[in-house]
Amino acid sequence: MSDEARPQPSDGTHDDHPDDDPSEPLDAYSAAVVHVARTVLPSVASLRVRGRRGAGAGSASVLAPDGILLTSAHVVEGAQVAEATFADGAEVTADVIGRDPLSDLAVLRARGEVPPAVPLGDASRLRGGQLVVALGNPLGLAGSVTAGIVSALGRSLPTKAGRVVDEVIQTDAALNPGNSGGVLADSRGRMVGVNTAVAGVGLGLAVPINETTRELIATLLRHGRVRRAWLGIAGGQSPLPPPLAAKVGRRTGLRVAQVVEGSPAESAGLRRGDIVLTVDGQQIDTSTAVQRLMVEHAIGRRLEITVWRNGALVDVVAVPRELTDA
Repeated sequence: MSDEARPQPSDGTHDDHPDDDPSEPLDAYSAAVVHVARTVLPSVASLRVRGRRGAGAGSASVLAPDGILLTSAHVVEGAQVAEATFADGAEVTADVIGRDPLSDLAVLRARGEVPPAVPLGDASRLRGGQLVVALGNPLGLAGSVTAGIVSALGRSLPTKAGRVVDEVIQTDAALNPGNSGGVLADSRGRMVGVNTAVAGVGLGLAVPINETTRELIATLLRHGRVRRAWLGIAGGQSPLPPPLAAKVGRRTGLRVAQVVEGSPAESAGLRRGDIVLTVDGQQIDTSTAVQRLMVEHAIGRRLEITVWRNGALVDVVAVPRELTDA
């Protein structure tokens, strides 16, 4: 065997491991995460706030080039202004112009220049197992990036106001205090969610960016708040009696467990034990389904409600009032 063909002893240098060559291309997963970090992080700010409950911190992202920032409502609770610091060290004061505790979203307007806006995606297109990247400023560590997958879709997040945020995204991307208000992005760098909570080890939640939340954000920008209707019932999904299920072509409805005293539901004659089938022509089988209908245009409007009561179908008419205790 010639010297050229004979294996040469290793000298322990990096060249002995071509897989470790920094010039080698990244694998697809790493390349996607690096791309998102490079494109999105410059537009994610660390927020410092001081409100009625003292100082706090969180994250925010640039929503529009005219200085509009998006964050979580609980991050700016009780605050009128916040200080935003971007990855390049630039600092700007931002005024809170709208906050909605029931969706846990808030918008601010910066008093100075901001980086480019983060493009918005559509969470309704997400699928379980899809790669997502969380960007924010947890525990005071600026410019933090974690990656994971969509663990589940359609979760509900309870709020302090006794309502729930619908269609919440569950991810295993690591989230910590300070991540709230930051970006949950897809592999193309589009914001598909706003990180909002840490529910446990390996469990993070994000409010989705979809048609509904886009409308909420637009309302906050126009009016500074979101008006909602209130009916005044609580309950849970319940199986329908077989004859009724066969008649209406479905298996479940919403069994009323509570009718709030003095509420529009009480005035309409709804009773505990009723099984709600439809509200305003929409099929109902969960409290979330009712809540989804309690939007601004339902305030003061007559809504026909069909219930199953004592073996018969009963129609009542309710007129929701504006929810004022959020």
